[in-house]
Amino acid sequence: MQVAALYAGNPAPLGPRKALSAICKQPAYFLTVHQDRTDEDTQANKRLHGGPEKVLHQYSLAGYELIKQHYPALAEQAIAGTIGENITVEGMTDENVMIGDVYTFGEVVVQVGAPRAPCTKINQRFNSPNLDRFTGNHGITGWYYRVLQTGIIHTGDCVSLESRPAQTVSVGELMRSVYNPDYFARASDYVGLEVLDDEWRGKCEKAMAKAGR
Repeated sequence: MQVAALYAGNPAPLGPRKALSAICKQPAYFLTVHQDRTDEDTQANKRLHGGPEKVLHQYSLAGYELIKQHYPALAEQAIAGTIGENITVEGMTDENVMIGDVYTFGEVVVQVGAPRAPCTKINQRFNSPNLDRFTGNHGITGWYYRVLQTGIIHTGDCVSLESRPAQTVSVGELMRSVYNPDYFARASDYVGLEVLDDEWRGKCEKAMAKAGR
């Protein structure tokens, strides 16, 4: 696999309310990756975005395809780089990327920490109410990386899976189990996984309570 594209941006007014958001990113030739940030990309809401557990966000091409299938009017808008992600890699999806996976991107080593929570900013970006709910219900929100080895990622760098926990869950399945009521009961299968952080363990517990588990 290879890095097909990289994206970075700075906060700018978004939507009718002109709230600051960094969802509108531009293609980048490289990203300088540190333990808690990249030099080229900044966030508007640092409470929800960025930091050591959310240094990089990746979104799948398959996610865009599903969006376009259900929202035909977005066929020309919903293209790689428009949901605020930093990385595009063909073949990596919410279903085949697992929590705890360790990948190398060129000289940089990262670990999948958690799914990205559904973000209302995509509703404003695409002028499509409830698009965030659609991505959450279908488990196509993308995922965040924590950084194990810093360095520079370049467009075209090789991407390889270095290790995978023996017991884990896909990004998409975990997202659905805590967000989609039809899947809440499944959260009981994942709440005990060591690869989950406290935040997502708590989300699983809440989903289990709603499911009566």
